[in-house]
Amino acid sequence: MKNILIVLLFFISFSIVSQEIKKKSKLKPHKIGFLFNSATNENFLNDDPDYDYSTNTYKLQAFYKLTKWRKFDIELIVQPQIQYIKHQLINEQYVTPDVGNYLEKREEFTQQKEMNLYGVEFGFAAKRQLLNKLALQATLSLGFNYIDTRTERIAKGFTFIENFSFGFSYQTFANSYLYIGTNLFGHVSNLDFNQPNAGYNILGFEIGYSFQI
Repeated sequence: MKNILIVLLFFISFSIVSQEIKKKSKLKPHKIGFLFNSATNENFLNDDPDYDYSTNTYKLQAFYKLTKWRKFDIELIVQPQIQYIKHQLINEQYVTPDVGNYLEKREEFTQQKEMNLYGVEFGFAAKRQLLNKLALQATLSLGFNYIDTRTERIAKGFTFIENFSFGFSYQTFANSYLYIGTNLFGHVSNLDFNQPNAGYNILGFEIGYSFQI
């Protein structure tokens, strides 16, 4: 309940700020919205038996029109977000004896951890109208983030996230849209800025709602 209240407060604040941007700036989004994503490493594309990893992600979204290419509308989606993560090392042998204090790290990392990731993600979305109110949407995105807990796969601190999402957008009312899709590929790593950097690979589903402003 506490997490839901935080997200709702964040969403209301974001809506107020967006309205002010609309009044005062030409660089305003044409839509704002909210997206929920639930993903895990246990899936048919990638199921690493060494660890369990799952995440629930809450994203605020601001949509900016970029261009139209053939029958595709191209948008930039700016997405500040919070990820609530659960992680546990399953195979303690993943932490090898050549790692400093490996016995202590095995004990630490085999305990289930609850972690948070905070960041902002920039997505480039291509949308093509299929029917009067139904559109196909594919999004490729990159984010810059901070993860607050170390594990055997990634260090605490700065990380990147990359996502490729695919789904459908349906116009529910005159100025609002429902999105349902999946992130076919999601990855978290830090580009070797810190060690370790094995990273995580995930797949999940997502649902979002947006409206024109």
